[in-house]
Amino acid sequence: MDRDPQLSAARRRLVTELLRLAPVLAEVGRRFAAAGYALHLVGGSVRDAMLGRRSDDLDLTTDARPEQVLGLVEGWPTWTTGIDFGTIGVQYGVHRLEITTYRADRYDRVSRKPDVVYGDSLADDLARRDFTINAMAFSLQDQTFTDPYGGLPDLLARRLATPARPEESFADDPLRMLRAARFVSQLDVAPAPDVLAAIAGMADQLGRISAERVQAELSKLILGGHPRRGLELLVDSGLARSVLPELPALRLEIDEHHQHKDVYAHSLTVLERAISLEGPDGPDLVLRLAALLHDIGKPATRRHEPHGRVSFHHHEAVGARMVRDRLRALRFPGDVVRDVQQLTFLHLRFHGYGRGQWTDSAVRRYVVDAGPLLDRLHRLVRSDCTTRNVRRARALSATYDTLEQRIAVLREQEDLDAVRPDLDGNEIMRLLDLKPGPLVGQAWQHLKAVRLERGPLSREEAEAELRRWAAENLP
Repeated sequence: MDRDPQLSAARRRLVTELLRLAPVLAEVGRRFAAAGYALHLVGGSVRDAMLGRRSDDLDLTTDARPEQVLGLVEGWPTWTTGIDFGTIGVQYGVHRLEITTYRADRYDRVSRKPDVVYGDSLADDLARRDFTINAMAFSLQDQTFTDPYGGLPDLLARRLATPARPEESFADDPLRMLRAARFVSQLDVAPAPDVLAAIAGMADQLGRISAERVQAELSKLILGGHPRRGLELLVDSGLARSVLPELPALRLEIDEHHQHKDVYAHSLTVLERAISLEGPDGPDLVLRLAALLHDIGKPATRRHEPHGRVSFHHHEAVGARMVRDRLRALRFPGDVVRDVQQLTFLHLRFHGYGRGQWTDSAVRRYVVDAGPLLDRLHRLVRSDCTTRNVRRARALSATYDTLEQRIAVLREQEDLDAVRPDLDGNEIMRLLDLKPGPLVGQAWQHLKAVRLERGPLSREEAEAELRRWAAENLP
């Protein structure tokens, strides 16, 4: 019996929450019980029930072997992509179940892939899990709650601990260190002191993990509710050297406005501000990555100027290339790489706007260069203003308001989202008697540049401009 009233109340609350799921899974539990097998909700499904996080994806564990599980779930849609690791997927109504046989794996500690060994004990299966908050189980058959490693007390204390010694756990699977940072972001927990010490001492072991696995965990971290905390753990522990080495490098730099402790702190602040500006569609990986990485070109472009000033000329161009290279190395999808790179390249463009001196041509180019990223660029630029000078911050915000207003006015007058030359390729070939080839493309680009500079042209003006270009550029 729990002597801690708070723990007793939490246990009752958790069991009540889990019982709400039990009727949904009653038929699955009955089938396993009739065949003499145990079946438990486990891992994140139990943890999230305590946190009030509902999900249709549920993890279960059983003493039945995979081939026996397949027989027990006959009649429901299944998938067997994880069968080599003892996992059978089942679609049960709206729920996606992953039913895994008890495991007692052994790791070679060279790769993170275990030699799959089936076990016969729930306690042994829970012992091999990454953290105590994921090592709780709830029986679908007799509604008993099993917590041999103190996961519930740790969850109440927002403490991240491991069932085994953290050094043993991380040696088995170094990805668990990165997962710790992800849980800090997602679950608002803090690693126990021995976990922090083990991560700091073993950070270089993350090199054993594939880029794809690292990217998956990093993306979840960045999309979490508290990404700054997770990223700070990466940097403070040394894990970032294997994941995002450009991030700790920013700690060494002072930004050109001398308003921030360092560019690292500024970048984390920009990330938090960007999150506060996200739209109704929820967490935006592209925007968050751009906010975090927009200044990574500063260390490479740092120059000491007269009177003690520091400059970072063209850091947006250098940073765009660095963003591309790092995100490609981490195996991010191509569209994510392209979009974050472009936002990094464009994030300083607004600072040439001054007090509104841009011509309509410059405003058009801003919109066209941003393309479908324009809304994200708006959020990024506004987030990048982290000055403590209230008057300056208000002035910058008001100036950006005028830019957005000018964009809106131009959009009413012309289709800025689809700026194209006033003559298409077929018309260019007909008027100049050209065949398809590079000259047609050059003429098209010239007319597009004129369109951006002068706005929409009449048919007569467009043809006159084309003939003028042809007289100067065609044989």
